[in-house]
Amino acid sequence: MNKRDLYLKQIKPFIDKPLIKVITGIRRSGKSIIMKLLKEDFLEREIDENQIIYLNFESLEFSDISNAEKLYFYIKDRIVKDKRTYLLLDEIQEVNSWEKAVNSFLADFDVDIYLTGSNSRLLSSELATYLSGRYVEIHLYPLSFSEYLQFKSARTGINEFNIQVEFKTFLRMGGFPVLHIAEYPIESAYKIVYDIYSSAILRDTIQRNKIRDVELLERVVKFVFDNVGNKFSAKNVADYFKSQQRKIDLNTVYNYLNALESASIIYRIPRYDLAGKEILKTYEKYFSGDQGIIYSVIGYKDTMISGVLENIVMLELKRRGFKVFTGKWGEREIDFVAEKNENKIYVQVAYKITEQSTIDREFKPLLEIKDNHPKYVVTMDEFRKDNIEGVKHVYIADFLLMGNWV
Repeated sequence: MNKRDLYLKQIKPFIDKPLIKVITGIRRSGKSIIMKLLKEDFLEREIDENQIIYLNFESLEFSDISNAEKLYFYIKDRIVKDKRTYLLLDEIQEVNSWEKAVNSFLADFDVDIYLTGSNSRLLSSELATYLSGRYVEIHLYPLSFSEYLQFKSARTGINEFNIQVEFKTFLRMGGFPVLHIAEYPIESAYKIVYDIYSSAILRDTIQRNKIRDVELLERVVKFVFDNVGNKFSAKNVADYFKSQQRKIDLNTVYNYLNALESASIIYRIPRYDLAGKEILKTYEKYFSGDQGIIYSVIGYKDTMISGVLENIVMLELKRRGFKVFTGKWGEREIDFVAEKNENKIYVQVAYKITEQSTIDREFKPLLEIKDNHPKYVVTMDEFRKDNIEGVKHVYIADFLLMGNWV
């Protein structure tokens, strides 16, 4: 198993603390592997194996544990007396009323609990009801570019890569771990990703939210993917369908977007007015949970390159724990304003800077912001490394591999 240290480092400070560790993320992003890596870590800490209970509820082995009562008594029979028991419960949302059982475990036993689930809103709403203030969420994403290189190195034994070539592969393939533990032609990779997407749509969106008009939901998905990197509102979506002689009301649009966001198929990035210092409620941006999903659903299009590059940068910002906004500065737009603790960075993303008009469009908004926070223009230009009045022009692969942006 390839260790994903970014997430293990986030989890380890909470081991043996009185908080439930909840690991969320889109299907096949690696949650089960994180659970197995945690089990390995516990064994290395000389915790007896009989103190560790790992259940994957997507396995037929545990399909009979279908509700909270059955789960409770299954665990109760295996609790080690006078010692702490470590519960690793994978895809917990498959168990009806699971949160009642988890609440009882906390009340009745000496346990340290780790949960995974593919529907973040389902988990958070139920945890908030029964376990308010007693859990911490760690969100798992598909592979970063850095992790992609680690996976390739582990698979091939090669340690030095042509970064430009590898980034172009990552750009096309996306970051689902399953694609990078073996060699796949691009057509096979997209089929695998489409199957992951279909499972997430069916099980974490349609079934969980009782959506009846599946065809309309998939049209909304395609609208979002066609507009990755563009600002739009729910009204824009409704107006588009109206122009296609297909009516859809605003509440339905909001419900569909929320359902897709809960399953991590899409991410909503709110818009922030830097001058007024307030979050705006209109014209947000929506991105995909992985660029491979976009290509598997609507096909590869060269015209989408700028939006897909934004998608990759947005995921990297979130992966590193930044709160991410799209910025408004007067009449100008800034692709990303990212904040973490007292740190802030501004990022513009473009395909290539070949003309003065592009330089003006990408650099000017950042140059007008008179603060000392780092400012980047990130592009596919491999050799141009401009630095205009402190605004850094960085090749995207280099930006993704930078250890620290601040």
